[in-house]
Amino acid sequence: MSDAPADVPQTDPPRDEVSVTRHTVTVDGRELAYTVTAGTMVLADEAHGKDGQSEGTKPRARVFFIAYALDGDHDPRTRPVTFSFNGGPGSSSVWLHLGVLGPRRVVMGDAGALTGPPYDLTDNAHTLLTDSDLVFIDPVSTGFSRAEKGEKPGDFHGFTRDIESVGDFIRLWVTRAGRWLSPKFLVGESYGTTRAAGLSGYLQGRHGLFLNGIMLVSAILDFSTVDFTPGHDLPYVVHLPTQAATAWYHGALEGERSLADVLAEAEAFADGEYAAALHLGARLGDARREEVARTYARLTGLDEGFILRCDLRVTLARFRKELLRGRGLTVGRLDSRFTGLDRDHAGAEPSDDASMTAILGPYAAAMNHLVRVELRFESDLPYEILTGRVRPWSYREFENRHVRVSDTLREALHHNRHLKVLVASGYYDFATPYHATRHTLDHLALNPELCGNVRETFYEAGHMMYVHGPSLEALARDLRDFVTWAQ
Repeated sequence: MSDAPADVPQTDPPRDEVSVTRHTVTVDGRELAYTVTAGTMVLADEAHGKDGQSEGTKPRARVFFIAYALDGDHDPRTRPVTFSFNGGPGSSSVWLHLGVLGPRRVVMGDAGALTGPPYDLTDNAHTLLTDSDLVFIDPVSTGFSRAEKGEKPGDFHGFTRDIESVGDFIRLWVTRAGRWLSPKFLVGESYGTTRAAGLSGYLQGRHGLFLNGIMLVSAILDFSTVDFTPGHDLPYVVHLPTQAATAWYHGALEGERSLADVLAEAEAFADGEYAAALHLGARLGDARREEVARTYARLTGLDEGFILRCDLRVTLARFRKELLRGRGLTVGRLDSRFTGLDRDHAGAEPSDDASMTAILGPYAAAMNHLVRVELRFESDLPYEILTGRVRPWSYREFENRHVRVSDTLREALHHNRHLKVLVASGYYDFATPYHATRHTLDHLALNPELCGNVRETFYEAGHMMYVHGPSLEALARDLRDFVTWAQ
């Protein structure tokens, strides 16, 4: 019996709310039965009194997740489980979920051949469920995940607290599901790769939860590679090969050449002559400056005079606006194969990201349908696909320096020498350019004996390379092969 006064409303502690449904999917002519658990799990901190004694737990957030388990008599010691999330910050887990990993995927077409609303879902014959159980996690304030009453949502909107809350969810899920002895994997996309690298240290150091593998899709482990700050030349160097790939795709280059040949020349120029020229700054002579501009123009389809006016440093925004200006088009940031229309053709930068606007509608429609209709989880909250409610995002741990988690990943590999890493990159991705990722890996300072633990794969698509049919097939195959290899 409670000792609280009768006029004080009594409230029950928050509880998990889940819906369990069963489904089938056909893969390679074989019907697979699986069970889905969709719902919220309550995260709670252990509360202590003044004497340091435990006083139970204090709920702090409800984390929405969707877990897929293949039916049948599977030994949990050999059946892997993979935890998946996207980035943003502020993104739900919808993209990897309905793009490549889950047993259902979005029907939306591709660049130049998009379908229109109301969109649709179809069975995913490339699902990773064939080789691993799957758990999709929506960080606090994304999807249906929310801070508990009395808690400040902003406390979760930062580098460290985000890693802690997602890591604590993983620890709790593994514990309740009895999966501590299962092979365990992480797969993150974009900022989700930043989170995954951070989790590799947090899970091992805080919970003693060692991983078999980490899959990094469109990786960003060192933010210095994408920060176009005056006086900082690295981003110009590592973006140039993606500029060349984009120009090749849109037919802006002269002559008939393969993408591989264009990229090989662009990478050599960027790392060599171009990087050296930028390093010299004002010491670069006029003749050499013009020579570098000519090569830059030939490789990227830009006007030589424009490059010179930019002091050989064409920012991402300027390139996306300038490349197809004569056609009245802009190119996408997440995927430069996509083109957009701006009101102001004379503007200095695009008004939006054509690739983001192309994929948002199909994924939002598919996810809202999947959750309520197929998985029977009911909530009148808006499912936050990609929210600005997490802004401002705190990086106070990196005050006066760039965010860098590659060191954490290296330490995790050194501490757990069985850990394997897959890094997947798209050639047309300007958000996390493939050459920027390669630069980060080249400076990982990994012990030479462990270099074989890291695999790199590349695709002729963008940030969400799985919207491109051939890349979807290749990525799914590479992920399955990786899970088998890393166990």
